[in-house]
Amino acid sequence: MPRKPNYQFERLDRERIKAQKTAEKAALKREQKERERAGDAAPQDDAADHDDA
Repeated sequence: MPRKPNYQFERLDRERIKAQKTAEKAALKREQKERERAGDAAPQDDAADHDDA
């Protein structure tokens, strides 16, 4: 005998999983931007020092 579907629970579970994946992707993008800013800040400062000389 097949089980009785619980559509609301299944939909909420899918939405929860999707929100979790979206949050993980956003965190990775945020970390990558922070790394790029930290990495780009030092070379730009050095380049500015060399241009002034």
